[in-house]
Amino acid sequence: MRGLPVTEAARDVILGVEGVSLAFGGVRALTDVSFSVRRGSITAVIGPNGAGKTSLFNAVSGFYRPCSGNIIFEGRSLAGTAPPERARLGLARTFQNIALFRGMTVLDNIKLGRHAHMRTGLLDALVYRGRARREELELRAEIEERIIDFLEIQHIRNAPVATLPYGLRKRVELARALAMRPRLLMLDEPVAGMNREETEDMARFILDVKEEWDVTILMVEHDMGMVMDISDHVVVLNFGQVIAEGGPAAVQADPAVVAAYLGAGDLGRRLSGPEAA
Repeated sequence: MRGLPVTEAARDVILGVEGVSLAFGGVRALTDVSFSVRRGSITAVIGPNGAGKTSLFNAVSGFYRPCSGNIIFEGRSLAGTAPPERARLGLARTFQNIALFRGMTVLDNIKLGRHAHMRTGLLDALVYRGRARREELELRAEIEERIIDFLEIQHIRNAPVATLPYGLRKRVELARALAMRPRLLMLDEPVAGMNREETEDMARFILDVKEEWDVTILMVEHDMGMVMDISDHVVVLNFGQVIAEGGPAAVQADPAVVAAYLGAGDLGRRLSGPEAA
């Protein structure tokens, strides 16, 4: 059977990573990494510590500049595009280490996510009248009605982030990323450090973001139980190279993954057993 026409295949892909290599001095973080993210999917990037997962995220979001290769988003090359511009194009991300302003309230942290899309300038904001006031009120209403209610954090909207438990801070960081109106949401270890109940809640929110917000998800995650439960496609990195990719079941059975990522004696338990979550 012949493949899809190029134009149709291109429409189905929101992100293309094409032969990306990245090095720091003599250390190769990524070597000729290529894969694509299908629009409307959840794609997980997995691999052992030091495999290059966060380096890949930093290259896609613009914090690192690849030595070679290209990153295509919505049919456009991102070469030379700074992180703020990538955010305006619809790329949003969370961070492995929570990057919230601890002294600010939940609501104010979420509002910062919209900064790249604000139409008013500094002078308008300082005067805070007319267009600036209208935009602020519209933003607050959208956050209250769509994001805060969606993530079930109404009860903490005015609480300082520093007073919140870890699981709720992770949820606030997700809220801030959603405030950026993403087309592609990049989640860097969204359930790291969470207990089982918090993990299940976050997995539910991620699925709902995909289905109800029509947002494509690219995530790095070590929780293999969650990865195998909610992902449509899995990419496996090891020593900065793609060693396998495909559906969760295919990746779980791939000999290269068994040998290089988890070890033959440990794979089945960690990928599908109760300890995985």
